[in-house]
Amino acid sequence: MDSLIAASARALAAGDALGALKRVALRDDPPALALRGIAMAQLGEHPRARELLRRAASGFGAHEEAARARCVVAEAEVALAMRDLGGSPRALIAAAATLEARADLANALQARLIAARRLLLIGRLDEAAAALSLLDGHSLPPSLAAVAELASAELALRSLRTGTARAALARAHEAAVRARVPALLAEVAEARAALERPAARRIAAGGEQALRMDEVEALLASDALVVDACRRGIGGGDTWRSLARRPVLFSLARALAAAWPGDVDRDALIADAFRTRDPDETHRARLRVEIGRLRVLVKPMARIEATPRGFILTPLDARPVVVLAPPIDGDQASLVALLSDGAAWSTSALALALGASQRTVQRALADLEAEQRVRAIGQARARRWLAPPLAGFTTILLLPAALPIE
Repeated sequence: MDSLIAASARALAAGDALGALKRVALRDDPPALALRGIAMAQLGEHPRARELLRRAASGFGAHEEAARARCVVAEAEVALAMRDLGGSPRALIAAAATLEARADLANALQARLIAARRLLLIGRLDEAAAALSLLDGHSLPPSLAAVAELASAELALRSLRTGTARAALARAHEAAVRARVPALLAEVAEARAALERPAARRIAAGGEQALRMDEVEALLASDALVVDACRRGIGGGDTWRSLARRPVLFSLARALAAAWPGDVDRDALIADAFRTRDPDETHRARLRVEIGRLRVLVKPMARIEATPRGFILTPLDARPVVVLAPPIDGDQASLVALLSDGAAWSTSALALALGASQRTVQRALADLEAEQRVRAIGQARARRWLAPPLAGFTTILLLPAALPIE
């Protein structure tokens, strides 16, 4: 390795992307191309970074497999930053195996960390947990250790284990201090601040109350009957009934819980569940059918009884009834939460993360764009979507696959 390449690499390791570029900007040999690509990625020029890294990978010879593998890892990191999540992770896993075979453990661990972070972004929490568990934190350099702990903290928060998340963030802070990278310290500080912001709303007869993540965890562990608008279900004690794929039943359950200990007028229930303001006998007949289905589902936790004007939810064991609502309502809340992370998402990546079709996501984006809540950059296949940060609360409970059921 010549002196300019070595100096550029040291500058990149210290976070000095411009200093690194000054040393190799006019060179087109594969090591210089790779360093230029990494520097451009640090400066946020992701498409250019990707092009340079691909050129570098193709320029290394057959005897330079480790160098090519490092380029694959760097390109995967750029793809993650671009929210290009649709490709197969097999090339990244193969690169990790190549690097491990050549004793380049730091880059091999980075490759596996990138794979875990990708799983986390698309909501595959069990797979992300398995991938993170394979990383040896003691073997990671400080900067990677900080990133790994940040990923562990997010996984814990999305599984609603706030104590575990706080411990991971403390370790992330220690690692970021050792790494002396300001951007990492800022990211850890932001993650810690999110724990103190409202994450959901508790709606009960007495009014509405903002809850932090630890307060949400405590509520779900209490004896209250909770209609959970974050996970779309109803639970009490050890019993849980998911209504995520039964939107009509969930609308009825939420309306009944919000009115507890009172009842809800039949016409109001029809308006909530069936989206109509002019009910007729067919709507009333359908309401009776759907109430019957809901009654069967909640039987271990509560009764649903008819009253002269409508229906009332009566929990068993005299437990209180609470609605746990996300910080913002709306059918596109999860989509807005994903876009508010500051990254530019493609439609395909959003569809993958949300578990929806691209056409469904495109329609939702068009509606949000008309309301000026999101904006598009680029054209055709290069189009990406952005949204301003959602200030004042944390979006953890809006993210796909948050609060999985054990």
